[in-house]
Amino acid sequence: MRYPFFAIGLLLSSSFAQASVVVGGTRLVFDGTKNNAVITVENKDQNSNIVQSWLSVVDAASPAKDAFIITPPLFRLKAGEKGFVRVVRSGKKLPDDRESMFWFNIKGIPATEYVPDKNVVQFAINSKIKLIYRPAALKGNTPEAYAEKLQWGKEGTSVTVKNNSPLYMNFSQVSLNGKNISGAWFAAPFSTLKIPVKSSLSATGKKEITWSVINDYGMSGKKYTAIIQ
Repeated sequence: MRYPFFAIGLLLSSSFAQASVVVGGTRLVFDGTKNNAVITVENKDQNSNIVQSWLSVVDAASPAKDAFIITPPLFRLKAGEKGFVRVVRSGKKLPDDRESMFWFNIKGIPATEYVPDKNVVQFAINSKIKLIYRPAALKGNTPEAYAEKLQWGKEGTSVTVKNNSPLYMNFSQVSLNGKNISGAWFAAPFSTLKIPVKSSLSATGKKEITWSVINDYGMSGKKYTAIIQ
């Protein structure tokens, strides 16, 4: 599936005051042997910001987002300060034979003071990172351990990738015959992902796929290559 990173702008009027709350990572891997996970946020703006956090599902098949509690869901962060957002299990059961993934939204809202007769444009920037819950039974498993075992093929106008692992495979790169296939692609556990490429598959000759996956630290791993039939 493909879900782009995005920012939401809230237009209020005419000169600029922009939020700058920076999240300390592109993903948060929740170790199922623990009861919480923490991520840092830093306000690099010259003004205070209100930080709002919540979870959303990645698709209709995702487990319910109320499996976790965000604390604090809303707090004030002064200029230059660092803070922490904690994710806690709510007690609701999640699958223990595979990972579960959610969107972790962290929005910085400028807390500017009202100045009469001055028009200001404010932007509330919504950072959207992945929260990956890895059950206790899968402790020690990593995406890199399964990356080479992905099975590639084609179906109609799409490249297919079968993920037989219990982990989410988040791709940092997928290319066909040296040409990058744009998109933030990921394959859910025990599923097959279809990536539309259209004209590239209709041409004759070999079809060489190159891919790499993102590790738990948000870094791109080793590149692998396969010929698809």
